Amino acid sequence: MHIPDGYLSPATCAVLGGVMVPVTAIAVARAKEVAKSRYAPLIATGAAFSFLVQMLNVPVPDGTTAHAVGAVLIAILLGPWAAVIAVTVALIIQAFLFGDGGVLALGANAFNMAFIMPFVGYGIYRLLSYGSSLSSRRRVLAAGIGGYVGITAAALCAAIEFGIQPDLFETADGTPLYAPFHLSQTIPAMLLAHLTVAGFAELALTAGVVAYLQRANLPLLAFKHRGIAETADDSSPPRSAWRWALIGIGVTALLTPLGLLAPGGAFGEDAPAELDLGKYHLGAVPRGLVKYADFWQHTLFADYGFSSGQHETLAYLISAGLGILAAGAAVFAIVVTTRFVSGRAERSPSAETA
Repeated sequence: MHIPDGYLSPATCAVLGGVMVPVTAIAVARAKEVAKSRYAPLIATGAAFSFLVQMLNVPVPDGTTAHAVGAVLIAILLGPWAAVIAVTVALIIQAFLFGDGGVLALGANAFNMAFIMPFVGYGIYRLLSYGSSLSSRRRVLAAGIGGYVGITAAALCAAIEFGIQPDLFETADGTPLYAPFHLSQTIPAMLLAHLTVAGFAELALTAGVVAYLQRANLPLLAFKHRGIAETADDSSPPRSAWRWALIGIGVTALLTPLGLLAPGGAFGEDAPAELDLGKYHLGAVPRGLVKYADFWQHTLFADYGFSSGQHETLAYLISAGLGILAAGAAVFAIVVTTRFVSGRAERSPSAETA
């Protein structure tokens, strides 16, 4: 679902990036409740977890691959605005350090996976779990369905963004300038991957963690569910729960090389040289795709691998470790800044007289 540079026009990237600027600003402001609480480290954990699960590619029946995102799970635990921050941080790290998703297309990828996905999935979860106790099985099912619908909605948005490019941006003779796929191709391809594979991976991930927390750490699950029956007091989670959260991150990092076993790549992520021109009735690679495909050339490990192409497993593990450290550092900076700004606002004269 990561859209590379060159597949979307600069105008499309600018519009979606422009949408995400106020969304991210609101997210930082709205997430201050989490940032000022004892659960602030979980934003960093969520960013690292989202980064890692997106490295675990799974095969799709049409020969492509897909992956989970974890956005809806973060929204359920910390709220959708915190999910915007966590997933956006993961996407920034992927784009700049590993070339997974374009830098110019970062706004589009964030719109799909860090905005549409957590809000749609969280809305479904709230709707289906309404009136149920925090420890009910219906809440687990609601979480899973929310994850399934959320990632499918994000995939549909990506499909539309791809599919409108040939109609909006073409040369005088009708040759596409950017993505050559039409809606009749993008929507079936993206929905097949996510309705059959990625959606169920997201469902299992989201429902599984919620079910675990119902048994092992209800105070954490209760953090964003105040007033719901059968919740515990908002107190510090047991140390064992934090330990298991860190162990979970470590185990996920060690499992990331399994993503190398999935054959092929995701739909719409081919490099210009790998594009099947005959399939899309093209005589040459679209000019805009060629122009912007290599916009960012400063990755540390392109596609999570060494430049030599050797030692893929080792490169994947190093990439996972760097991603965890980068996610933690980025979220820590956001949390510290948010606390500082909030503290100054609370101490200002206007706040005292309000």
